[in-house]
Amino acid sequence: MQVISEWGLSGVKALIDSADAFVVVDVLSFSTCVDVACSKGAQVFPFPIHDREAAQQEARHRNAVLAGNRSDKTARFSLSAPTLQSIPEGTRLVLPSPNGSHISFAAKGKPVLAGCLRNAAAVAIEAMNTVGEGTLAVIPAGERWQDGRLRPAIEDLIGAGAVISALTGSLSPEAIVARDVFHASRADLVDRLMHSTSGIELCERGFPQDVEIAAAYNVSTCAPILRQDFYTAAG
Repeated sequence: MQVISEWGLSGVKALIDSADAFVVVDVLSFSTCVDVACSKGAQVFPFPIHDREAAQQEARHRNAVLAGNRSDKTARFSLSAPTLQSIPEGTRLVLPSPNGSHISFAAKGKPVLAGCLRNAAAVAIEAMNTVGEGTLAVIPAGERWQDGRLRPAIEDLIGAGAVISALTGSLSPEAIVARDVFHASRADLVDRLMHSTSGIELCERGFPQDVEIAAAYNVSTCAPILRQDFYTAAG
C-alpha cells in the first residue's frame, strides 16, 4: 500500500484522482466527536455550512437531531465530545463542522474514514482492508485563520501520524514526517494537545475535557466510515 498525506481541503482536491481512500483527521474536534458518537451506535451526518437554518432543514430532511453550538449549554449534543458520550444507539445526528465535515464531503466519492488519536489503530486496520495494495491519503484537517487561510494544527498532524504509524506500506515523505511527529509526542499527548493553539482556545472557552477526551490514545475500536451521507461504525 502507498500512504500519502496532504493538508486540508486543498489536499483532498489535489489527491482525489490518485487516492483510493481517505482518512480525515480533525482531532479538535470533528473526528473525535464522530468516533465517540459512532462507537455508541449513532449515525453522524457531516454538515459543512455555517448556516443554522440550512442545518435545521438538513436535520428535518434526514429525520435527525441537529447538534447545537458548543457554547450552548442547553444543547443535548454538540461538537463537544463529552455531550456525545451518552448518545443513544441509533441516533441520527447532523453535526455541523467547517473543517472535518467540509473535507469529508470533498472526498466522499471515495471511501472516507474519520481518524483521530482515540481510534488510530482501528482506522488503520479498516483502511488497509479497504485499500489493499492501492493508495491511502491521510488528511490532517487543520484549522482556519480569520482570513480563511489554512492554519496547520499540530493536533491533526499528531493524529494523522498516529494512524500512519499503525499502517504497513510505503510512506511518502509527508507521511513519514507525520508519523515521526506522533512518535515524538506519544509520551505527552495530553500536554501537547492542551498547549496547542487549538487546545488553548478550547481551555480558555471552558472545554478542557474536550481536549482530554481527544488525547486518549487507542481507547476506541470504532472505525467510522462514510456510507453515502453519514458516518457509521465500519462492520
